[in-house]
Amino acid sequence: MTIGHNNVLPGNHFRKDWQRRVKTWFDQPGRKLRRRNARKTKAATLGVRPLDLLRPAVRGQTVRYNIKVREGRGFSLAELKEAGVSRKVARSVGIAVDHRRRNLSEEGKKLNVERLAAYKSRLIVFPKKSSKPKKGDSTGEDLKAKTERGPIALPLAFVREEPRAITDEERDFEAFRALRVARSDARNAGKRKMRAQKKEEEEAAKKK
Repeated sequence: MTIGHNNVLPGNHFRKDWQRRVKTWFDQPGRKLRRRNARKTKAATLGVRPLDLLRPAVRGQTVRYNIKVREGRGFSLAELKEAGVSRKVARSVGIAVDHRRRNLSEEGKKLNVERLAAYKSRLIVFPKKSSKPKKGDSTGEDLKAKTERGPIALPLAFVREEPRAITDEERDFEAFRALRVARSDARNAGKRKMRAQKKEEEEAAKKK
């Protein structure tokens, strides 16, 4: 290798015993099989249970995303109370709980309470001892019913209206004018109230 110009002199080192330091991954197929068998064993010991935790339906944050409905972190304590589920029982039957969440709208709260009610109606709790079922455990024919492990689907973000003809009232409505009048009323409400009060006082003074 020729050296030219004012460049750095090469200092290559080829006696580092790299074969002892190189990391191989030849055990990957065996690890894959062991992980798969471990998952099967764990699923068998857990028995029949939902694939995922039940989560609430919440709106996305900010004006850009709040038209969409997505799964939240967990149900609020108010929603669980209205649905008649304690937080301790909720965690044991596959319901996610978030004690920090607050309900800011009655519609969202009602939606999630209905979601919990639908889950409770489908829920089958197998007792640890079939001879001694505890409170809340399923009994009788419920234990023989067909089980489903799929999640409850999220509700629609909004209900689409069917196409219809425009009415005469809607055709004659002036949206821009209505907005400007409402804005003017809101801005001048205080002034108009003061003016009306002053007029009443003047009329009262004239009568005296």
